[in-house]
Amino acid sequence: MRQTILPILISLALTGTAAAQCGGSFSSFVSGLKAEAQAKGHSKATVDAFFRTAAQDSRTLRADRAQGVFKMPFTEFARRVISQNRMDNGRRNAERFDAVFDQAEARFGVQRGVLLALWALETDYGAVQGDFNTLNSLVTLAHDCRRPELFRPQVFAALELYEAGDFDPARTTGAWAGEIGMVQMLPEDILTKGIDGDGDGHVYLKTSAPDALLSGSNMLSGLGWRKGEPWLQEVSVPDTLNWAETGLTHRKSGRDWARMGVTPRWGEIQSGLKAALILPQGRKGPAFLAYPNFDVFFEWNQSFVYVTTAAYFATRLSGAPVFDAGAPEPGLNDAQMKQLQTRLQARGHDVGKIDGILGARTRAAVQAEQQRLGLPADAWPTAALLSKL
Repeated sequence: MRQTILPILISLALTGTAAAQCGGSFSSFVSGLKAEAQAKGHSKATVDAFFRTAAQDSRTLRADRAQGVFKMPFTEFARRVISQNRMDNGRRNAERFDAVFDQAEARFGVQRGVLLALWALETDYGAVQGDFNTLNSLVTLAHDCRRPELFRPQVFAALELYEAGDFDPARTTGAWAGEIGMVQMLPEDILTKGIDGDGDGHVYLKTSAPDALLSGSNMLSGLGWRKGEPWLQEVSVPDTLNWAETGLTHRKSGRDWARMGVTPRWGEIQSGLKAALILPQGRKGPAFLAYPNFDVFFEWNQSFVYVTTAAYFATRLSGAPVFDAGAPEPGLNDAQMKQLQTRLQARGHDVGKIDGILGARTRAAVQAEQQRLGLPADAWPTAALLSKL
C-alpha cells in the first residue's frame, strides 16, 4: 500500500553515477551492478551468487505506475482500511506483544498505537507482506530511470544482508517497491535501523514480530519521532474560523487554537505544542490538530490521505472515537482533479506531477487560489473552484 516515495535516506539530487547507469540493456545493467559490487569489496563468488537469479519484473513496473488508491478522499479511504477486524486484531496483538510494545516505548518513545496502525496498514499485521521477488523489484526499479538514486543503493544494501545471512535473492519476497517484512522496510533501512528483538542473532522482519516492531520503532525515532508526544487529535472547529490559517504550512500553539474556538473531541489540546489544523475534506468535514510527530508519518509515506489515515488509526487504537465525518462538499473526480492541477500549474503554482492526486502542493495551490477568488480557503477543491479557474 505504501506510496512510491519511501522513507529514510532518500537523496533529492540524482547523482551522476546513478543517472549514467540506468536504462539500456538489462543484462548490461546487471553486469554494471556486479562490477560495482566487486569494486565495493564484495567477492566475485558472492556477487555472482547474489545476482544469479536477478530478472526484470514487468509486474513491478505496472505496480509503480498504478497508485489510484491515493486518489480517494480521506473518509472513504479510512473507512475502507480501518475495519472492525483490524481494530480487534490490533487489541489482540497489543496484548500478545505487550512487553515488546513497552520496550519500544521505553527505548524509542514510540507509542503502541502508532506501531499497531502501521503494522495493520502495511501488512495486515504480517498476513499480507507482498509476493514480489525483492531483488528483482529492486534491480528493475534501479534500471528504470525514474528514481535510480533511490533504488540502486538498495540493491547493494540487499547484498550486505545476503552476506549476513538475512536475505535470499531467490526467495525473499515483499512489496513491489522492495520493502520487506511486517512493517515494510527497505534493505538500507534494515541495515541501519534493524534490531534483533527476539535474540536469535538475526533481523527477520518477515517472521519475527519483535524484530519488526523494534526495528520500526528505531526507524521512526531516527526520522525524528518526539518521545511521548501526540501526533494527531480530532477537534471541532467554529464556523467563523479564518480558514486561510488552516493547513500544514500554518502552525500555532495549542493554546492559540483553543483561543480561536477549536475544541477537542478526544483528550486535551496540548497548549504548549505547535500544531497545524488540517481539514482533509474542507471546512465541512473532519478536522484534526496535527502535532510535530504527524510530520514523521510523511517520512514513512508521502501520501496525504495515507498519512492522515494512519495517524488517525493510531489514535483509534489508542482509544479515540470514530471521527465525525460531517457533511463535506463533493470533491472532484479524477479527470476534474487533473484539469484543476493543469489550471493551477498554468497560474504558476507548483503542483508536481499532473496525477489527479490531491497532495500537499496541490492543496497549497488550491488554498492560495481560494484566497485570491474570495472563497473559503480550506484547501478542499470543489466544482465551484474549478469553474472559477
